[in-house]
Amino acid sequence: MPKISIKGQSMPQSPIRKLVPFAEEAVKNGKSIYYLNIGQPDIKTPKIAMQAVKDADIDVLSYSRSEGSEQYRKKIANYYQNNDIHVNHDDIIVTTGGSEALLFAFGSIMDVDDEVIIPEPFYANYNGFSTASGVKVVPVISKIEDNFALPPIEEFEKLITPKTKAILICNPGNPTGYLYSKEEIKKLAAIVKKHDLFLIADEVYREFAYDGATHYSILQEEGLDDNAIVVDSVSKRYSMCGARIGCLVSKNKDVIATALKFAQARLSPPTLAQIASEAALDTPQSYFDDVIEEYVERRNVLIEELNKIEGVQVANPKGAFYCIAQLPIKNSDAFAQWLLEDFDVDGETVMVAPAAGFYSTPGVGLNQIRIAYVLNTDSLKKAVNIIKQALKVYKD
Repeated sequence: MPKISIKGQSMPQSPIRKLVPFAEEAVKNGKSIYYLNIGQPDIKTPKIAMQAVKDADIDVLSYSRSEGSEQYRKKIANYYQNNDIHVNHDDIIVTTGGSEALLFAFGSIMDVDDEVIIPEPFYANYNGFSTASGVKVVPVISKIEDNFALPPIEEFEKLITPKTKAILICNPGNPTGYLYSKEEIKKLAAIVKKHDLFLIADEVYREFAYDGATHYSILQEEGLDDNAIVVDSVSKRYSMCGARIGCLVSKNKDVIATALKFAQARLSPPTLAQIASEAALDTPQSYFDDVIEEYVERRNVLIEELNKIEGVQVANPKGAFYCIAQLPIKNSDAFAQWLLEDFDVDGETVMVAPAAGFYSTPGVGLNQIRIAYVLNTDSLKKAVNIIKQALKVYKD
């Protein structure tokens, strides 16, 4: 029998999605599930985006330009200008989701066996993107005891080798909800300039900053034009995960010219989704004000309820819509599967994401779960109660 590639065998499963078969079986058996495992917001997509697709008068659904339509990219540039990020449309390549933007970034700046330093826990698919690109992830561990703050810069410098090409952060963070301060971004900017590295920032949750905090983009940092690469997406900002539209942004002309070659190889981003995403940029600020207010309430309820459970430790997120909870168990993979297969409260159970998959360091995060607070507050209370009742009877 022909053999699967080593790269294919090395590709990690998604810790977010690998439990889906068990969830499907639970539903077949009559259980209702509170889905806390995936960052799929229940917030309605702006009507203006959906209407734009309905109103599109198209006879032939053709390719767009490989870098995305000029009209859309100019509108994205205007969006950034309104957020005090000064780029123009030629600094932007529209991609099929933020995922493709990150793959383009890796392909443009790293060769096989090069290294990227990432504070962990991090978005699980960074492991997959790195494997697909032949790149080695070098983790620097942030701790729940420190609310997942940026590790000391000395910890980054210890890890830099001749193979190191970039530092990658997610700001605000998935899975921790951590929001990097301006001072922390400046520290990272200093280290990448000192060692001639790239700084890649996944900023797809930019709008979701809480408690009066403001997001500070790496593209706002002076003197970082050659080093800064931003990955962005409409998925969470406008609750348009299915549009699969993102973008890669950099003032480094060589990065953009190289990424464009990858974009040309896959022809173009989706045309209809670009129409929807362009229209979404006209979403009024009141939409975001309401959404942020809703997420803050959900976060507060979730953290309050989790803190009532004996033996549970939880970090307080300052952005995005995720948190990491540490449970009084040994293995959250087994616990998450058990919740779906063997436990319910009045026919209801919970689906969570085991957090070990958000680390690349073996053995770390085994007793942690990631919770996406993408459900209403009543559902969150019920879901946390199920976890509470489950922990009372669960045996490792």
